[in-house]
Amino acid sequence: MRLYTIKQTILGLTATMLLSGCGAFDIHPYDVDVKGTTSINSRNIRQIEQATQGKDTLRFACISDTHQWYTDMRDALNDINRRKDSIDFVIHCGDLTDTGTNKEFEWCDRVMGNLQLPYVAMIGNHDFLGTGEEYYVKKYGTKNISMIAGRVKFVFLNTNATEYDHVASVPDLNYIRQQAEEDTDKFDRTIVLMHARPYSDQFNNNIAEPFEYYLQNFLKPMFCINGHDHSTKIDDIFNDGLFYYGLPSVVKRKYLIFTITPSSYHYEIVDF
Repeated sequence: MRLYTIKQTILGLTATMLLSGCGAFDIHPYDVDVKGTTSINSRNIRQIEQATQGKDTLRFACISDTHQWYTDMRDALNDINRRKDSIDFVIHCGDLTDTGTNKEFEWCDRVMGNLQLPYVAMIGNHDFLGTGEEYYVKKYGTKNISMIAGRVKFVFLNTNATEYDHVASVPDLNYIRQQAEEDTDKFDRTIVLMHARPYSDQFNNNIAEPFEYYLQNFLKPMFCINGHDHSTKIDDIFNDGLFYYGLPSVVKRKYLIFTITPSSYHYEIVDF
């Protein structure tokens, strides 16, 4: 009996040492241990809304699909920093990570920390992997969110439907209607942003047309912006006058700048 106890102890100690050597007692890549600042989007949105209050012209930069291309991401943000006096804020349209691990979110957060402007970061389909969705919510906040900059309402929609096996209401049509009815005295125009556009592999294409109907009849956006496709695209998808501007992945060494004036808007494709 005593011999069995000694053997059991030795085996336990050996297993502990082996597991420790393999890093089993390090933090698990999907343990949702969020470090640093949390609720980033709501914090930055407050800053953006205050800084743009009363402005009739807005200028913002958009990047997307940074995945693990952090060197390219850093270069893009450095280029944006050079223009910071003429840009109000930055939007990241999702896929901050490649596999949704803690380390990837931390690396992305570190690089975004070099940005000298407030930003809003959306969730992409890659950010859902593992426990990425839970990490994103703790780090950045709710997946559907809006803000009013100047007199323009920006509506950020989660459109990563396949991550829910099309069971959840994604995109959330009720949220679209709600945004059309809230704070109507504070905005004159809207812009809708999403990671995956209609008819992409991540969108719930069973409701692509109802989605467009809700956008056109409730929000009446000037235009839409999306990531996911990794290339610059400018399409009137439904032939109804509503243009979707697709952003290139950061590895393409390009990003877009949009300028909203009182009567119109224009965009610029920036090579860096």
